[in-house]
Amino acid sequence: QVQLVESGGGLVQAGGSLTLSCAASGSIFSGNAMGWFRQAPGKEREFVAAISWSGGTTNYADSVKERFTISRDNPKNTVYLQMNSLKPEDTAVYYCAARTGSTPWGSPSRYNYWGQGTQVTVSS
Repeated sequence: QVQLVESGGGLVQAGGSLTLSCAASGSIFSGNAMGWFRQAPGKEREFVAAISWSGGTTNYADSVKERFTISRDNPKNTVYLQMNSLKPEDTAVYYCAARTGSTPWGSPSRYNYWGQGTQVTVSS
């Protein structure tokens, strides 16, 4: 069964940190790039970060560069998003996604599988 399950969301004050995790079934994790996207109320889903299968290539949205770090643990079929220096504008539902292929594209249309999302709320 294809499955992506996010965890780690919550409420944090501005300037704080959170780490999101995404556990994936092996069939969609192995050999594939993984990404994180987010969607705030009334806005379109937007790219946050992505990582290649090997972990050697990463891609970040300009709005999160130097603050967020994506990583993956391939033996555990898990991808992480470490979020530091959080801002109220980072408030959104965060989604984990997997694509068939190793290139960490930033476009949501490149991704084939999606998790249910986890809420991140940053208070000012």
